[in-house]
Amino acid sequence: MAKLRYFDAGKPADPEPAPAAPTTGHSEFLRTGRINRDRPHWLAEEREYLSHQQVAERTALKLRDAGEKTHDRLNSFHKSIRFPKLIFHHTLKDTPHLGYCHVTAARTQFAQYEDVNWAFYIANFFARIGQEENFFEDISLKYSRMYFAVAVHPDKEADDKRLTINREIRGNGVLFHTHDPQIAIRNVLLLGARNEQLRDIIRQL
Repeated sequence: MAKLRYFDAGKPADPEPAPAAPTTGHSEFLRTGRINRDRPHWLAEEREYLSHQQVAERTALKLRDAGEKTHDRLNSFHKSIRFPKLIFHHTLKDTPHLGYCHVTAARTQFAQYEDVNWAFYIANFFARIGQEENFFEDISLKYSRMYFAVAVHPDKEADDKRLTINREIRGNGVLFHTHDPQIAIRNVLLLGARNEQLRDIIRQL
């Protein structure tokens, strides 16, 4: 796959040059010693290309902003539900305009599982959560956001015991996966609710 090139689409276009008096190219050069590069067929604006690092930095700002707003919304629902702010991001290799943001993490219980650690993420694309080493599969831009939570546990094979998806939970470790922000908020609140009465209120949202 060819390496993507990015340019700043938000850079305002330079104004069109004022039309000059008709003249031929060779006579203008003989008169002034300069080549007129302001002719109409020249681009009115030069594209300002961005490095992958610059694109990644812009993506990071947007992801963090989305993570901050989502975390604030979660913690404003009910005083008994509070999630820690654990916001960090990653951009995808070779496509730094795509990335995902870790918003929060906590622990919950299910009927068939006890003390399940989980993490909640936002991405600026839609994809399937990978079953193998690839975290994402079949990346698509049909939706501008993806919200998902996965069960996590320490990677026993890693020296630093970093967290990885706990695929023993529900067969693939995915607790929910949606492009709908309302569904995502409701599901995270259900994971954070401490009693069934509060869960019933959340389910009616």
